Amino acid sequence: MKKTQIVLGVTLLTLVILSVVPAVRAAEPSELDASGKTTGEPFSPDAGASVSLPFQATENLTLGAATESPAQAAEEDNLAKQLANPIASLISVPFQANEDFGYGPSHNGYKFTLNIQPVIPISISKDWNLILRTILPVVSQHDLFYVENLPKNSPLQPQNRSQDGLSDTTQSFFFSPKNPGPFGLIWGLGPVFLYPTGTNDLLGSGTFSIGPTLVVLKQTGGWTMGALMNQLWSVVIEEHRKSVSQMFLQPFLSYTTKTHTTFTLNTESTANWNNPPGDAKWTVPLNFQVSQILKIGKQPISIGVGGRYYADSPRYGPDWGLRFIVTLLYPTGKRPEPIEKTSFVK
Repeated sequence: MKKTQIVLGVTLLTLVILSVVPAVRAAEPSELDASGKTTGEPFSPDAGASVSLPFQATENLTLGAATESPAQAAEEDNLAKQLANPIASLISVPFQANEDFGYGPSHNGYKFTLNIQPVIPISISKDWNLILRTILPVVSQHDLFYVENLPKNSPLQPQNRSQDGLSDTTQSFFFSPKNPGPFGLIWGLGPVFLYPTGTNDLLGSGTFSIGPTLVVLKQTGGWTMGALMNQLWSVVIEEHRKSVSQMFLQPFLSYTTKTHTTFTLNTESTANWNNPPGDAKWTVPLNFQVSQILKIGKQPISIGVGGRYYADSPRYGPDWGLRFIVTLLYPTGKRPEPIEKTSFVK
């Protein structure tokens, strides 16, 4: 029953996101050029274009530059570069599936995490955007705390071998200039919040935490390089739970080819400053990912796969993992062309 409620809740959240996104997108007044700047001109579809459903049978799945026009190539190149920028003026809804192996005292534990990560840019003035980034993790983990050959008289029995449900939600608010700064640097700064949405004590921290977050990057040619970080401290703690003091650090480097394929190398390192002495404080996964921009009907999406190796982790941490990600893309400023009135007078 609990798993059914979780699935229904996640499905409802996804439907809400997908219903809100087109409305937010329609409110954006301008189209972005390849550099991420606004052109000041509203988007209009090709003359004579007809309305079609996303999975209409007559539409082809376009991959890379195989069947695209120059205009499509420019649009998809822009999308690929914006997707590599965490604070671009691009509405996106990533569904990131992660599978990690080697957990627990037995080193046979594994953890599946589906991160639902909507990113919504909001224009708050002529020169500034507010980028809202949310991460809602849906988790299924097994044998992370299982001890093999445990004596029958151990107080740890019965062992809870599996946990399924929601983990804590992270929400970041980046205030970012619309135009790059000196030396072409793109940056965003703001608060980050950790909400105690975990449905199991072993899935969440049981704390409400806040702190600062910062991202700085530069894009030149097909290259994107930069770093994102945040620091969280507990301000409200549930009874019998420990306080949180945790840093997240993500340096990243990516390259986008002319066929809109992006190769990304990064780390998504976490430092738990409250870990006990003698245990490692850092979890350092080295990630490599390949993603591709394509279209299903009129809907642009990105599909990516990758793997990671844990260079460092606390005791009983994971050894390696896999990732698969599907991202729905909604370029800002794209609105339907007004329907012209037809005159029947000759």
